Amino acid sequence: MKKQFKRFRVRTVTAVVAIAFVANAWAVDPFTVRDIRVEGLQRVEPGTVFASLPFRIGDQYSDEKGSAAIRALFGLGLFKDVHLEVSGDVLVVIVEERPTVADVDFVGAREFDKEALKKALREIGLAEGRPYDQGLADRAEQELKRQYINKSLYAVEVVTTVTPIERNRVNLTFTVTEGDPAKIKEIHIVGNKAFSESTLKKLFDQDTGGWLSWYTKSDRYARTKLNADLETLRSYYLSRGFLEFRVDSTQVAISPSKQDITITVNVTEGERYVVSGVRLEGNYLGKEDEFKSLVRIRPGQPYNADEVAETTKAFTDYFGKFGYAFANVEARPEIDRANNRVEFTLAAEPSRRAYVRRVNISGNNRTRDEVVRREFRQFESSWYDADKIKLSRDRIDRLGYFKEVNIETSDVPGAPDQVDLNLTVVEKPTGSLQLGAGFSTAEKLALSFSIKQENAFGSGNYLGLEVNTSKYNQTLVLNSVNPYFTPDGVSRTIDLYHRSSKPYENQGGNYELKTSGAGVRFGIPFSELDTVYFGASAERTQIVEGTNIPAAYLAYAQQFGFTSNALPLSIGWSRDNRDSALAPTSGRYQRAAGEVGVLADAKYFRANYQYQQFVPLNKQFTFAFNGELGWGKGLGGNPYPVFKNFYSGGLGSVRGFDQGTLGPRDVTGSVIGGPKKITLNTEIITPFPAPGNDRSLRMFGFVDAGNVWGENEKLDVSLMRASVGIGLSWISPIGPLRLAAAVPVRKFAGDRIQKLQFQIGTTF
Repeated sequence: MKKQFKRFRVRTVTAVVAIAFVANAWAVDPFTVRDIRVEGLQRVEPGTVFASLPFRIGDQYSDEKGSAAIRALFGLGLFKDVHLEVSGDVLVVIVEERPTVADVDFVGAREFDKEALKKALREIGLAEGRPYDQGLADRAEQELKRQYINKSLYAVEVVTTVTPIERNRVNLTFTVTEGDPAKIKEIHIVGNKAFSESTLKKLFDQDTGGWLSWYTKSDRYARTKLNADLETLRSYYLSRGFLEFRVDSTQVAISPSKQDITITVNVTEGERYVVSGVRLEGNYLGKEDEFKSLVRIRPGQPYNADEVAETTKAFTDYFGKFGYAFANVEARPEIDRANNRVEFTLAAEPSRRAYVRRVNISGNNRTRDEVVRREFRQFESSWYDADKIKLSRDRIDRLGYFKEVNIETSDVPGAPDQVDLNLTVVEKPTGSLQLGAGFSTAEKLALSFSIKQENAFGSGNYLGLEVNTSKYNQTLVLNSVNPYFTPDGVSRTIDLYHRSSKPYENQGGNYELKTSGAGVRFGIPFSELDTVYFGASAERTQIVEGTNIPAAYLAYAQQFGFTSNALPLSIGWSRDNRDSALAPTSGRYQRAAGEVGVLADAKYFRANYQYQQFVPLNKQFTFAFNGELGWGKGLGGNPYPVFKNFYSGGLGSVRGFDQGTLGPRDVTGSVIGGPKKITLNTEIITPFPAPGNDRSLRMFGFVDAGNVWGENEKLDVSLMRASVGIGLSWISPIGPLRLAAAVPVRKFAGDRIQKLQFQIGTTF
């Protein structure tokens, strides 16, 4: 055979067969490659092929290099077929590209969002624009089935349809027959003696179904949920003296119809142990008495794993207060099985003191770094202090800009006495924009607009604008708060406002109350928790006389004029050590404010005090209390200005009564408020039952009481109104939302009842 007609051809479906075919059947004599051509490319760049070849123009070609070239090109995963041809000293690489996935669609998929399924397939390499491979399609079917099985849809069937289209592309359609979900029919616990099976099953999040299972899906089996339930079961026993409790095995059986699941948990309880004593061992920095005061383990009581964990954590945190970030505290049990007693030795090794090298912040895509860093009390290049780190975390959380705030400590490689603090935050929407329009026979067309931004442009400043064009209630309010007006943390608040209110037509009056003013207030931090406020404002109130004007308004206007000027001075104080501003579960908040007007027409004193306490009852429930007292009095023989009255009723005070309708009324029936106010609220709060345990969505039961009294009325608590009810709160993207359904349990004739109430923006 003449050299110019030497050629070999290899066609195969796998690289292994191709290599064998070349080596044994189509061997050619080595030659110098003068040129290389590539044929069959559609989307792949020629450079990709050339870069994979183990030879270049001018190199010596051999069968071994040809086999290596085919293997390398198949390894790219881009080609369905590859073969080489030799014409003289020219090497021709002929390829057939794999089809490209043009579109991925799902038919019959209701349990999952299509984008979520596409993301799952993308993670295994199957996505639009990527080469199609039958092996990938098979893996995709298995991945889809796995996703559905995780949702207890064991009867799911998936059929893949491949449709070729122009330009060597294919459309993939996955037809899903979901079937009905498999539900937990039975849960059995075997080996329990100290506690009944019904008591233990109540600890599980997974169950055999209930009235809320359609939402919580608690009757659907998931391995991760079962593991969490087993940990809850283990914790239950370990906190009640069963030191050697263990879960021996779990069996999950599914019925032939793939609709019913039976779970069996086999346990060994062991004996119940009582703590006989606790002793300290190791280096306690000469502060043994301080550490002993932190011990939560109680001799003479049953062993409690929670108390042991709390003690070791308290010891570790206390070491951290002195800079020992790597302290190791170990609780070693010495078990006396003959007497069912256990003694604990708390062995401590503080290790080495550490400096904080750097504070790293991540997740604040919108909020500026300085807004977060200025809340830090643990400084870089200073001793590690666990108390300051916790305080820093709480201060950042109380900003209200983030859904999650976490701080982790990491070692610095090559520096055993240094650590880095890694702060991770998850931002939440901090602004709200509301546009509204309404029409009624009384108000005609009413337009409302408000924009509020708690973290304007990521600066940490508050900016708010509110406009209402109602026929009977008109409002224009502008607020601005700079929490760091000075670098030392002195805040400045500026308020500009104009309010006008008229009676509704059914009250038969046309009088009007107009109030315009401006004020500035400064907040000075006196400690990490305490802030004192000073401010001044100028205010003008005009009573426009009309028919059916309340007698209290008319009496005040006749004595001091229908236009009243005031230059009130204000002073206030607040203390906040709650663990969160969004959804507090522990801590206390107090606020006191006083306002005095002595330099203009209106001479008065007005005071308000609020107290909130949050107490965690357990991991799920929180007890919350809110109390508010208000008191006002006219000065220099003047009556208290009626336009400074307190109001009560509705969300934020006594739920179940119409907003602002409690307290004194005029002879015309108009609610005029009063200078004395008491509000008491108690709540039991728990996260709304849902996957993920979102702390921003909570439900609560409540009891409210309160009222408002006139200036000449005795503060008689027997006149307080009261209500009970349930509600829902949600930190929504447009602000705090609260929905309450209340039933008045103490009411009087003439009270205006409103059993269902809804509001955005209130906090209690």
